[in-house]
Amino acid sequence: MKKLAALLPASACALALAACGNPTNAPAAPATAPVATAENAVQKDPLLSAVGIGVTDLEQSTDFYVNVMGMEKVRTYELSYMNEVLLRYPDGESYIVLMHWIDGSNPNYKNLPIKIVTRVNDPIALAAKIKAAGFEVTREPQPSNQVGGAVVGFAKDPDGYVLELLPLRQPAPAAN
Repeated sequence: MKKLAALLPASACALALAACGNPTNAPAAPATAPVATAENAVQKDPLLSAVGIGVTDLEQSTDFYVNVMGMEKVRTYELSYMNEVLLRYPDGESYIVLMHWIDGSNPNYKNLPIKIVTRVNDPIALAAKIKAAGFEVTREPQPSNQVGGAVVGFAKDPDGYVLELLPLRQPAPAAN
């Protein structure tokens, strides 16, 4: 809501806040236009903002993605039917949402056909860290002729989701 409020003109902002929340708590319109920052800049291109995955043990999965994968915990949500943890790589633009239902339903969290693709500085070091933490590496990161020689590795998270381990993208060579 804060990002939306920063992008709308003051009058539209007041209307949007009144429509979405308790009108008695709507803030007064700002005296000046909001300052553009990286947090409220207008998005130019389509962006996959987040992907949510169901997890058996929210604490264990959060620990894995933070301490093994190198992500940071951004926020938690405690809803009446599920708990969520929002994670991202530091300075990343996309998120993964770990979801655990608490409504008495019994969803299947294990070994679903889900693949999470991640790009990191050193996929070989990450694979070693995953193994050292007791999780499965199903393909050591190595060049693959099937994808033009790019380094590709695979591992599994605590619920058996496939993790594709790729190196960071290299900038394209400058055109002559």
